[in-house]
Amino acid sequence: MAIATITLVISSGLSIYTQISTYEKEIVTHVETLAELIASNASNYIVENDVKATQRRLSSLSTVPMVLNVNIYRTTNEPGKNFELFTAYKKNVSIRASDDYESNSTNFRGNFIEVTRDITQRSEDDLYTESRIGYIFLRASADSLNNQVGKTILINLSVMLVMMLVSFLLALRLQRVITGPIESLADFLQRTSRQRDYSGRSEGSNIRELSILSEAVNVMLSRIQEYMHKQKQAEEQHRKLNASLEDMVNQRTLALKDANQELIQTLEKLHQFQRQIVQNEKMASLGDMVAGVAHEVNTPIGLGVTASTMMLDRLVTIQKEFENKTLKASTMAKFLAESQENLNIIYRNLNRAAELISSFKQVAVDQSSENSRSFCFAQLVNEILLSLRPRLKKVHHKINIECDPTLTVETKAGPINQILINLIMNSIIHGFEDIEEGQIDICAELMSGNKLKLIYRDDGKGIPPDIRKRIFDPFVTTKRGQGGSGLGMHLVYNLVTQALNGSISLTSEEGHGVEFVIVFPIANAKTA
Repeated sequence: MAIATITLVISSGLSIYTQISTYEKEIVTHVETLAELIASNASNYIVENDVKATQRRLSSLSTVPMVLNVNIYRTTNEPGKNFELFTAYKKNVSIRASDDYESNSTNFRGNFIEVTRDITQRSEDDLYTESRIGYIFLRASADSLNNQVGKTILINLSVMLVMMLVSFLLALRLQRVITGPIESLADFLQRTSRQRDYSGRSEGSNIRELSILSEAVNVMLSRIQEYMHKQKQAEEQHRKLNASLEDMVNQRTLALKDANQELIQTLEKLHQFQRQIVQNEKMASLGDMVAGVAHEVNTPIGLGVTASTMMLDRLVTIQKEFENKTLKASTMAKFLAESQENLNIIYRNLNRAAELISSFKQVAVDQSSENSRSFCFAQLVNEILLSLRPRLKKVHHKINIECDPTLTVETKAGPINQILINLIMNSIIHGFEDIEEGQIDICAELMSGNKLKLIYRDDGKGIPPDIRKRIFDPFVTTKRGQGGSGLGMHLVYNLVTQALNGSISLTSEEGHGVEFVIVFPIANAKTA
């Protein structure tokens, strides 16, 4: 309907415009021809000055209804005027001024058509030269044009309305023919979608396109029905599989629970064994230290006993001579000198034994304690070396300490004690195997952020690549079956990372020794 309406409006508009333009041109041409004819006839009357004859000729215009009035003007020599009225034909329109003149013009003024034409006369001397002797003014009514335009518009509008009505009726008819089957198909699809019953089929149609659409819908419904049937079968299979899987999962879950429980118990036992082995390692280290210190203490105590025994023997001799009154001054002087020397020997050895016992006591306390205390780092290292002296006396290795002797820190001394003992013993047992003289360097320096950097290096055999990758793992040793437990470096790693909250890194090449870099936080570090 929209297309038909737009087409009719455009075609009717063009038709009306074309007809009105044609009517207008015909009337204007008719009026202009009449004006030219009157102007041609009026030239002789103006020359002859025959007004009556002119009026008789103009009175014949009464047979032309559209002509309202005709004014004929001629030129004049009166000052201030160019034309004067010669004669006129009028019905009901007044005569306009003679000088209101537009040469050879045609104008529409309201419902009037006004035409002016020059009246000319050929010269007797030159037939090709014309001179203007006046002009005519013709006014015609445009009512016939307006009536014709109104009729044209009315006819075109009537035809357009009739065509639109016919188009509307045809559209309604076409709508019932086309949309009826489409609405029926839409209702069928909606009903099928709501009921989820895909067994129904759409009816055909007399229209080929709609029949093709119905067949396509039926094919789609049949495929959906097949798919739904297969889906139900698959769901049934899935349900059975899920039921069997649930049973299997329950069985596996129970089995996993039992296995997890056994695994937890095994892990607890392993942790217990590991803690026991670590403790045994500590006690073994402490036992070695006790044996070594006992041996070291025996020497000064033995010297003190020997010196005191000699003094007792000499004292008995002096006492006998004193009682027999045979004591000489020289003998007394010699006794006093020997007594002073023996007492000095006794004092020095007892003092050395006291120092050994004090150092051993401090090292033993540090090994069994994980509390923080303030201590001189260089003194701690010396005490550790003193406790290891019985073992170090058997070898010819050199240990260098590079540390500020006034450096005092506050941290856990026990873990540091155990770390250095394990590293030194590893170097002696593993690093310096088959090496007579080796060198160990222990360096300690403060870092920014209240951290201490401890560097331990030796120039021993180094660590093979296969061992170096898992050096900190438990039970990794090259002396298995020869007294090695494989827990020394694992204990060092745990002490650094857990007890000291620090980090440890290893650099080693086989044949070029090892270097351990240990960094851990400290508190209240100061130097002199």
